[in-house]
Amino acid sequence: MTEQLFRTDAYLKTDSANVLEVNDRGGIVLDRSLFYPTGGGQPGDSGSLAWHGGTLNVATTVKGEGDQIVLVPAEDSVLPNAGESVEQALDWDKRFGHMRVHTALHLLSVVIPLPVSGGSISAEKGRLDFDMPEPPEDKEALSAALNDLISKDLPVSEEWISEAELDANPGLVKTMSVQPPRGAGRVRLIRIGEGENQVDLQPCGGTHVARTGEIGRVRIGKIEKKGARNRRVYLHLDD
Repeated sequence: MTEQLFRTDAYLKTDSANVLEVNDRGGIVLDRSLFYPTGGGQPGDSGSLAWHGGTLNVATTVKGEGDQIVLVPAEDSVLPNAGESVEQALDWDKRFGHMRVHTALHLLSVVIPLPVSGGSISAEKGRLDFDMPEPPEDKEALSAALNDLISKDLPVSEEWISEAELDANPGLVKTMSVQPPRGAGRVRLIRIGEGENQVDLQPCGGTHVARTGEIGRVRIGKIEKKGARNRRVYLHLDD
């Protein structure tokens, strides 16, 4: 099992760890990981590892068997040995971009309150696919509403509920194509705002900023037709 450091502190940029194993494909499993593995539309983190006598670049991070997180090294890297102590460092600019875009996409699902059928995230932009038979009439008004929510600098927090509680509140799940992971007995929720100022609450396993003001200004880009009832809406960070 890999301890998920990104879950307890998404702003942690460096930390130590021990190598549990190096698999037969060269993937590295640590006992504790800063690196978020690809999932939920969010790319796996990249960065670097350093140990006595060696360094390598982490190209991406993926999920392994069970609760393992597997760091994928760049090609032709010298690998550490199992049991070795390493220092891990995130490509922070890339991760922080993912955090900003991911949180902004949650807000996009607020200003476009329709079922979501897909999505993806990068460090500069993201997109959501909506069950939207007709395109929005005023894209600029949507951008203005989105930036208004961001400028309120709302707190972003998490809580955990049981799978039974989620089953009793199916409206929490906005995504039609991706369901929250099950089997652990509980589900993580991301809340934006609090009390009377809460604007969103939905299951999510990704990393997010602590307050919406950290997102900065955004703009809505292309809106593409992807089927009879599907519209793909792109969102870009503007700074």
